[in-house]
Amino acid sequence: MKARAVGVGLLMVEVLLAGCTTAGTSPSSPAAPPASQAAPTSTAPSSASPVPPSSFAAQATPPKLSPDAQLETDRLLILAAKANDPVKVKELIATGGNVNAKDGIQDSAFLYAGAEGFNEVLKLTLAAEADVRSINRYGGTALIPASEHGHTETVRILIAAGVPVDHVNNLGWTAMQEAILLNNGGPNQQDVVRQLLDAGANPDIRDPQGRTALQNAERLGFAEIAALIRG
Repeated sequence: MKARAVGVGLLMVEVLLAGCTTAGTSPSSPAAPPASQAAPTSTAPSSASPVPPSSFAAQATPPKLSPDAQLETDRLLILAAKANDPVKVKELIATGGNVNAKDGIQDSAFLYAGAEGFNEVLKLTLAAEADVRSINRYGGTALIPASEHGHTETVRILIAAGVPVDHVNNLGWTAMQEAILLNNGGPNQQDVVRQLLDAGANPDIRDPQGRTALQNAERLGFAEIAALIRG
């Protein structure tokens, strides 16, 4: 009887130990929480579960092109910008197109988009690190022709991007002087002059004839612009 009792006791101990091993705990450990209450597992990447390459797609750098391929891609990019085709522009930038590359008449994708008010294309070139101080064949920044043409939203984008507001082109004109001298003094031109003044543009920079922006506005009869400058 005594031997049988010892055998039964050993059997019970083995059963208890087997149950603890199956549960993954020691007899002194608390019971594991239900799955819904379990602590979250780490999501840090490891060699066993690498982060998919697609996770970094937005940070991918354009491929390195051969010199001939670069020239052709840049040529197509400028043409796409001149056609105001943002879809094609985006594709060409992604394949390595340089938004600062210039064609035979010194137009780049950035400069042309700014001059013509192609704002969607312009934003793509700025996102691709366009040189905001680059100049066209007239020695002017993108802001100068944008101001001349009265592209008010384009002017806003270019000022925010940091294009210099007081740059003087080869004709001796600033963006403000061109906004006055080469347009009709209407609401768009008034808005452009207002934006330039708010951005700190200097209305006292004189043109080659020695006239300030105020003097030009007054002699051309642009009373609203003259009032803005005086104010």
